[in-house]
Amino acid sequence: MTQRYLVGETSVLLAQLQASGADPVVAGELARLRREAESGPASRLSAVALRALELTDELCRDSLRRGDVRAFVHQCACGAELRDFCVCARLLADP
Repeated sequence: MTQRYLVGETSVLLAQLQASGADPVVAGELARLRREAESGPASRLSAVALRALELTDELCRDSLRRGDVRAFVHQCACGAELRDFCVCARLLADP
């Protein structure tokens, strides 16, 4: 995979996660991560992805607390897609 593809796909996945009904603070953090992925060195993609997955966990827990099943399902799907992509791209280790 080319570096441009990795950056582009990471950005798209972060945008989907950002649009998943995130609270404003988490949405802002996801936007910052997206900018970092797009403009920073490709060597930072692993750290960006790891932080995004941590934020996904926060989003999912928040959706469950609020009883928002639709947001929870969407956030889980976005997080799973991001994780799978990062593992396949070797940005994250497969536990």
